[in-house]
Amino acid sequence: MRNVVIGALGLAAMLCTPAVAQDFPAKPVTVIVPFAPGGASDTIGRLTTQIMQPDFAQPLVVENKPGANGAVGAAQLARAKPDGYTIMAASIGTFGINPALQPDLQYDPREDLDMLTIAVRTPNVLVTRPDLEATTVEELIAELKAEPDTMLFASSGVGSSDHLTAELFWQQTGTSGIHVPYKGGGPAQTDLMGGHADASFQNLGSIAGFVRDGKMKMLAIAAEERAPDFPDVPTFKELGIEGMTVYSWQAFAAPKGLPAEVKAALAEDITTALKTPQMTEQMTKMGFEVLANTPEEADAFVAEEIARWSEVIKAGNITPAD
Repeated sequence: MRNVVIGALGLAAMLCTPAVAQDFPAKPVTVIVPFAPGGASDTIGRLTTQIMQPDFAQPLVVENKPGANGAVGAAQLARAKPDGYTIMAASIGTFGINPALQPDLQYDPREDLDMLTIAVRTPNVLVTRPDLEATTVEELIAELKAEPDTMLFASSGVGSSDHLTAELFWQQTGTSGIHVPYKGGGPAQTDLMGGHADASFQNLGSIAGFVRDGKMKMLAIAAEERAPDFPDVPTFKELGIEGMTVYSWQAFAAPKGLPAEVKAALAEDITTALKTPQMTEQMTKMGFEVLANTPEEADAFVAEEIARWSEVIKAGNITPAD
């Protein structure tokens, strides 16, 4: 009789265990975007979930939680239950830069988050105000060396990829400039075109139209290859400046400890949406390249990015107040 009772209890326990893979999703999924509406992470998050939605059994609800270069929303994600019902779409700053820049960070991307995929990337490019005398990177470097700490480099904010790419450029070329942080890429671009700043490292997709209209000059691209739309603009590697391959990127993640079946299902749903012709075409128009890699590849990439930008931040003595 004792064995019968134990067996019955075991069967009951099995029946009460959620069939995670089969039941997911059983309720709406919240997609945190740790930035204000309209930015790259918000756009990627919304476009991806829109394509996912018709085949997803429950609503995908995007919630914007801006603050501290994505740290506010990421901390909320880290505290969420790891059941697949809260995920996040965020940027290089949230995953790869904040850990090195913010000493009091309330989350650790490696310890507290499960990466699902690196969704897209876009290279940073060196642009200048249209009337800047320098027309090549060589001429710009010569100006920086002749008059150190006089040229104004605009960025979308402290710790942004455009800020750290400028720091990396100074370190790799033995030059220096004045960092001028703005509250977003839009204001930085506006001041650059208006002549209130001299140069900037901006995402290719966000400034391509301005370059075509002659409102900015593009001197070089921090990519592995030249951009098809700008075949005359050299890469930094072509110019002999090593270590200047820099992409801004967006990724999806969830709280650490997702059930394996749920993690695999979410990763597959997200990457399938990213790889659709509709999404690929839209991203190409915006200057993005779809990556849609595996969770394992995404996790390894984030580790590399944290290590890389930690070195740049340390070498430049950069703090959140810079």
